[in-house]
Amino acid sequence: MRISSRGEYGLRALFDLAQLYGRGPVQSEEIAQRQGIPVNYLNQLLIQLRKAGLIESLRGPQGGHLLARAPTSITLLDALRVLEGPLVTSDAGRDDVVATQPEDLDVLADVWTTVRRTFEQQLQSITLDDLCQRKRQRTGYEMYHI
Repeated sequence: MRISSRGEYGLRALFDLAQLYGRGPVQSEEIAQRQGIPVNYLNQLLIQLRKAGLIESLRGPQGGHLLARAPTSITLLDALRVLEGPLVTSDAGRDDVVATQPEDLDVLADVWTTVRRTFEQQLQSITLDDLCQRKRQRTGYEMYHI
């Protein structure tokens, strides 16, 4: 499984917005600078994320982008499905090869199904908020709620 630059940059943009959640709109130039993403490419990704309902965009001098939902409710699977499409395809075999032992194909298809399920379950279990918490742990900044 390989994540393209589209998936990587899109996740980084969402992670950036998650870290600033609740502080108002963030301009794409700021995200691009912090995350090292070419601004024109980022703008294409932000349009895709907006159309999918993961972010909102506001026009004007005070405008920018913000998450459409709380970071606790956006999973990595949500994001990668939008950015990458199907992550592990079920038709891993080649169409031009005819198997002389179809049961072999069935066994391999079962393996790909298990891999896809496991991979998707793992991505479904990680939210943008989880990434923010991981970063806070690494940087030594903990947020305490009373």
